Amino acid sequence: MNFNNSESAFEEAKKVIPGGVDSPVRAFKSVGGTPVFIEKGDGAYLYDIDGNRYIDFVQSWGPLIFGHCDEDIEDSVVKAVKKGLSFGAPTLVETKLANEIVQMFDSVEKIRFVSSGTEAVMSAIRLARGYTKRDDIVKFEGCYHGHSDSLLVQAGSGAVTFGTPSSPGVPADFTKHTLLAKYNDIKSVEKCFENSKDIACVIIEPIAGNMGLVPADEEFLKQLRELCDKNGALLIFDEVMSGFRASLKGAQGLVETKPDIVTFGKVIGGGMPVGAFGARAEIMDELSPDGPVYQAGTLSGNPVAMSAGLASIKKLKKNPIVYKELEEKAKKLMNAFKEEAAKNNIPLQTNVRGSMFGFFFNENPVNNFDDALKSDTKMFASFHSKMIENGVYFACSQFETGFISTVMSDEIIDEVILKARIAFKELRA
Repeated sequence: MNFNNSESAFEEAKKVIPGGVDSPVRAFKSVGGTPVFIEKGDGAYLYDIDGNRYIDFVQSWGPLIFGHCDEDIEDSVVKAVKKGLSFGAPTLVETKLANEIVQMFDSVEKIRFVSSGTEAVMSAIRLARGYTKRDDIVKFEGCYHGHSDSLLVQAGSGAVTFGTPSSPGVPADFTKHTLLAKYNDIKSVEKCFENSKDIACVIIEPIAGNMGLVPADEEFLKQLRELCDKNGALLIFDEVMSGFRASLKGAQGLVETKPDIVTFGKVIGGGMPVGAFGARAEIMDELSPDGPVYQAGTLSGNPVAMSAGLASIKKLKKNPIVYKELEEKAKKLMNAFKEEAAKNNIPLQTNVRGSMFGFFFNENPVNNFDDALKSDTKMFASFHSKMIENGVYFACSQFETGFISTVMSDEIIDEVILKARIAFKELRA
């Protein structure tokens, strides 16, 4: 493939944008090479400015469950745009989308929309602190909840890629209220509660997607629920990535444990910037203007984003069988990867949850951040480069998740498996 135009575009971007990108992982530093600059998307495919076509397993990091340029979502956006881009005032579509989401989740009676997953989590934690009148929070090593100060401690995703789990610019006075626990290890959480009697909440990705795909054990989540109840703390599920991706009800459709607060994003924007957080009315009523906990946003509930999200959620609710079909394709892909890797004596671990999948070049199963860090990132980088050169676009970090979309046919999956077979053989050589 020819990447000349992308290489030139990257050099030009670096003159005016830090690192040439607006989100660090996009710079391809962990996989090498030049990031491809995208011109357009269409269904299961991306097209770069050099005219190369890729089968896209990133899908804008999750939200495009129906692929690029879905006709129904596109139509909803065009209709909304013709009425205006933003009003900074209430619209009916906000309530419509809120009703669609609230009806599906027993743990959510009210919801508030924001403009990003980071904003949703930041607001949820403020709400938990305000509701409990406590300051400390517990998060898990390897879980990424956005880049707000108190959460950028042992983060996953891009923070791990660059080897800086904690970021300069985050005051120690903020992070001293953040206690770290090990994912899937209840004893580490118990220790946090022993060390602090001021814990407002425990926040977790019930299906972690930012240290690679690592699901939480069912029993571990039950124990978390019991521990929070015993100590008067709230349990927050960060489902910005897994919500409406792992199942129609996200992780909550796959496990029995229910959170006090849940954060959403990605799919509920249909590809537009959006986030949300919800809980039972008793908790949500602490928010301004009803309560004392302040949260606001000029673009919150943006009518274009709400329209895209409403179209996406309605399509999913009309055809929930789509999750079974997506999971079958994800399992087919991962089973083939594992088989081909084994044939070439390459250690590979895989996980699938609904339309989400992940694979680690690792000798042992990955259950937490420490396990994930033992993965062979150089091997992943080589595999990633070979697949890019053969027109397959995977996330540009070992510590990210892949996504299947409804527009990926069995023939497309078979094509990817054939290309992966060649890549695994070349890795062995």
